[in-house]
Amino acid sequence: MLVHYVTAAADIVLAAPNPAPVAPPGLEAAGNMFLGWLKWVLILGGVAGLFICGIMMTVGRRNRSSFAADGAAGIPWVLGGLTLGAVGAVIVGAVLPG
Repeated sequence: MLVHYVTAAADIVLAAPNPAPVAPPGLEAAGNMFLGWLKWVLILGGVAGLFICGIMMTVGRRNRSSFAADGAAGIPWVLGGLTLGAVGAVIVGAVLPG
């Protein structure tokens, strides 16, 4: 008897409408422009981060091995941030399918 009620409740919940996301009128272009700016900042920050890591490794080559190691340790963080930014839309699309 309880299984019947649980099944009926599940059918009601699963039958709920799930509309696709739609941008408000007039905001789609502004939203795309804003996301484009964020992507540009991400690329600029990634290039700057890799440059800084390279400079740290170059400067720390002689008698400053910990400085060079910090530069080398920063590379995976920069690449991880770039990767997360690159696949951000895919991750959000997987969590909130539309």
